[in-house]
Amino acid sequence: MKYIQLTKEQLERLSEDFAKFLAVQKIDKSLWESYKKDNSKMVEEQLNLFSDLIWEKTLTKVKYLEHLSSDHFNLFCFDENSAKRIVISTKEKDLLAPENLSWALSNLDSPKVNLLRGEKKFSKERNLEIFELILSGAQICQGDLFKALEKSL
Repeated sequence: MKYIQLTKEQLERLSEDFAKFLAVQKIDKSLWESYKKDNSKMVEEQLNLFSDLIWEKTLTKVKYLEHLSSDHFNLFCFDENSAKRIVISTKEKDLLAPENLSWALSNLDSPKVNLLRGEKKFSKERNLEIFELILSGAQICQGDLFKALEKSL
């Protein structure tokens, strides 16, 4: 398995897609029920294959991520070969409080706020690097803040 298996809730939301996936695998409802009853290995294999397929499709579409911690706000932009990153950090305030994040964004010129930019080529497969960031707490976003900051820097 390349990624992680989707949660039960995620699978429930994708039940129609999963049914189509099983149909392509030539597994009808009665055969699936039989596997669930008597062949847990086959069930796990199909769930893993479907999960990897969904993750791959999702990660391929990701263009921007955000990751907020108490003293850092990481913004990422991805293309096919590299990732750009903007980091806003401060030791002055807890950035997890919305008003403090707003303060930091409004005071980028302050010596109390650090702003770093960088770009790197992927050291491994693009989607795996994005997946690792998501596992560490990054969230998929539209990139509005990244775009605004990049334009103003």
